[in-house]
Amino acid sequence: MAKFRGQIVLAVDVCIIFACNFALFFPALLRQDIRLLNLVGHIGLLTVCVLVFQLLLKTYNSLWRYAESREYFVLLAGMSLGFILYAVLNLTLETSRIWITRALTGTALALLCMLAVRFLYRIYRLKVAGRGAEGRSYAAILGAGNLGVSLLGELVSNPRGRYIPYCLVDDAPDKIGKRIHGVPVRGPIDRLGELLQDTPVTELILAIPNLDAARQTEILRRCAETNCRLHILEDPVTQLGREGASLTASMREVQIEDLLGRKPVQLDNDRIRSFLAGKTVLVTGGGGSIGSELCRQIAGYGPRRLVIVDIAENTTYGLQNDLLHLYGKSLPLSVEIASVRDRKKMDQLFDRYRPQVVFHAAAHKHVPLMENCPEEAVKNNVFGTYNTAFAARKYGAEKFVLISTDKAVNPTNIMGATKYLCEQVIQGLRGGRTAFAAVRFGNVLGSDGSVIPLFKKQIAYGGPVTITDKRIIRYFMTIPEAVQLVLEAGSFARSGEVYVLDMGEPVHILDLAEKLIRLSGFTPYVDIDIQEVGLRPGEKLYEELLTASAGLRRTENEKIFVEEKPDVDEGEMKNWLEELAAAAERGGREEIFRVLRTLVPTFRSPEEVNREAIRAVREGQANQLEDLAAVARV
Repeated sequence: MAKFRGQIVLAVDVCIIFACNFALFFPALLRQDIRLLNLVGHIGLLTVCVLVFQLLLKTYNSLWRYAESREYFVLLAGMSLGFILYAVLNLTLETSRIWITRALTGTALALLCMLAVRFLYRIYRLKVAGRGAEGRSYAAILGAGNLGVSLLGELVSNPRGRYIPYCLVDDAPDKIGKRIHGVPVRGPIDRLGELLQDTPVTELILAIPNLDAARQTEILRRCAETNCRLHILEDPVTQLGREGASLTASMREVQIEDLLGRKPVQLDNDRIRSFLAGKTVLVTGGGGSIGSELCRQIAGYGPRRLVIVDIAENTTYGLQNDLLHLYGKSLPLSVEIASVRDRKKMDQLFDRYRPQVVFHAAAHKHVPLMENCPEEAVKNNVFGTYNTAFAARKYGAEKFVLISTDKAVNPTNIMGATKYLCEQVIQGLRGGRTAFAAVRFGNVLGSDGSVIPLFKKQIAYGGPVTITDKRIIRYFMTIPEAVQLVLEAGSFARSGEVYVLDMGEPVHILDLAEKLIRLSGFTPYVDIDIQEVGLRPGEKLYEELLTASAGLRRTENEKIFVEEKPDVDEGEMKNWLEELAAAAERGGREEIFRVLRTLVPTFRSPEEVNREAIRAVREGQANQLEDLAAVARV
């Protein structure tokens, strides 16, 4: 039935035009003033004239349950132009003018009947087909601007949809108290909790584009107080620009990056493009969270060839399909399933592809797992970096960029200590044609194994949400931010620098969990419990504020800092690599820890660092989060 909706409406219109005009001429037909054959001929001619213009104007391509003023105007235009054509033909044929006069009245009557049918259909859709609210939720739309009104129109026109619009909420005084599509506008948004109290609303839809960071944070705080599930319209400009696009389909659930209190950092795309365009780029760990986003962004800058290297075939296969879907044959792509631990294989790959730019993202990164398997962290992180960096230098790569971590600063765990040594490796290989650099950043939202996907999964399961310690704080950035940093830092790289991103304000993990639960429509500790499970092996309470180091200076981009590190003698580096390799081969955990503590002067136990931080708090020496981070760095 839906497939032939346009044809059905056309048939109904034909019947209406014929019936209305036949009714007007029927008394004359009874008096035998006109002949039946002439009447049928004239009504047929009028109908054909009208349908010609209705089809030209694509009247029957519209979905009348979504009809607005444009659709009604097009219907009127088609009827008017059709009648004019009919009148011109009659005057040309010099027929009686009574046909034109009666046809004008018949056309007007038919237009009214056609509009009535369409209105009745809309009423049926809204009242009869939408009867009953089973499985549907009442929603409040935040924002009564163009975007909010467009969304409201879509929801009102879809009575079988998931949402029943209950009200709009806006700050504009001239809108508050009015009605749009029969739905009341309330406000202001700062009174959201009060406005929705004792209402059936369970869903909130944020439909205000281009909010500044401070206002968005405030609105999300108000939303969290209601315990309603929050949705946000994604990419509203592009959605509105597409014919037939669904705003409802473009809604997404709240993401943690919405709660960071800052807009995503945007870096210099023109600089990155000139750095990567027309070059062969190799990415190790390309199937991982950071590596795959690196590959996606690099592909958009027009490389001569993109080479993806990873040992994990499933994620790499998925990335390959994504890139082929997005770029097809226009992207020269090579995928190699290989381990960076295999020095001979890495040498073969570099010899085959001769990459000009290398991004080394392959690493073991999960802190608790590496505490239990330190030899694997050493082999993969330290020696994987050495094998890749050595091959890059041997085959004349222009730049080599290491993906590092904030945990390499004064490390308290195996993963951080091995990443510190990775940075030392690239310092030891400096001096040739290849420019080495490291990019250091903190927690990445949405990466494999990060806390946010875990929170969301736990909420979906009904709880509990688990956090390691209610006092813990972290600095966060998004995956696109991290990757843009890596790309732009690579363009800056000259010789052995370590680049750091200004990550904004720290986030209290407990607050994060509570907000995410509330914005998912639940009440913390009532619907979803939050349980403290204790710090994991090697974990700090307070992260380092990386940009607080006196050794950092700003680059051309005010969000990127650089630390100049001293050279490492290559001969000394090879000596301690041999010592570390021997310890890793023997697999003795205590021996590996002993060697690492010798090689990493700032390596301390997390228990010691956490005790000092807690003691400082109790003594009143650190009352702000920045002070706590500084204590952890002592």
